[in-house]
Formats: sequence, structure tokens, C-alpha cells
Amino acid sequence: MGTRVVKDLTYDASLEEVSAMLTDPAFRELVLERMHVVRGNVTVEDGVVTLHQVQSSSGLPSFATKLVGSEIEIVQVESWRTTEQADVEVTIPGKPGEMAGTATLVETGGRTTERVDLEVTVRLPFVGGKIEGLVADMLGKALDTEHRTGVEWLASR
Repeated sequence: MGTRVVKDLTYDASLEEVSAMLTDPAFRELVLERMHVVRGNVTVEDGVVTLHQVQSSSGLPSFATKLVGSEIEIVQVESWRTTEQADVEVTIPGKPGEMAGTATLVETGGRTTERVDLEVTVRLPFVGGKIEGLVADMLGKALDTEHRTGVEWLASR
């Protein structure tokens, strides 16, 4: 069992424009910059977007920093099977947790909504549920940053 996160991000742009943005390394690098990652890089190859990032764990509750240390390494892989749908997997190497699900794009009336639907799973007795909630909150904030950046990105094109 895990914690499900579903978030809709709507853009005033066509599906093709949003798809191109989400698979553009420059856009993804800007998102990482705006998330204030300690280190990060992006690769895009054959419809597979890989984001490798290291975030500071400062500001996390002490029970969480005891588990992850001073930094959290996160690897996110989006396999865009079509311009409309990707399988998403997020791992924290060496830690007992992951996220898996989909990102789906739907265009209606010239606006495109990206629905991110992920299941957060942390396999730790006693504190797993607490950490799942913490990770879900962090994911929501990251998606909010991506959305704000995407709105600006598309408006400048």
C-alpha cells in the first residue's frame, strides 16, 4: 500500500507544444534550477526523459534526515510512449522508496492538461506512512514549480 498523488497541470497551449516542452532538456534544466537542487542533470533520448537530482534535506523532520542524510538523490525517468502518455518512475537510490505511475496529456479547446498520477511507496515499518506523506508533499511542491515554470516557458515562445 502507498500514498497516491494525482495532480492536474493546465497550460494555455496545444498538446504538441506541451509535449515538446516536457521533452526539452533546457526546460527540464530550468525547472531543476528553480527547484534549487544542489546538483542535477537531464538527458533526453528516444522519448525517455531522465532527471537526476540531488536535493538538500534541510527543512525535513529529524526522523527523515536520519534516514536520508544531508542530501537526497532522486532519479526520475519518464518514458514517453506517445506524445500523450508517459510511464513515470522515481527512485531514491539506496533507500526503500519509490514512486511509479503515469503522466497523461489531454488537449481541450486549445488548452492542455497534464495529469500526473503517482503512487508513493516507502517500505519501512512504523515510519513508512509518515515518509510517504512527506514525499507526496515534496512531489506536489515540485510539480507546482514545474507548472509555474512551464506557464512562463510557453508564454515566452
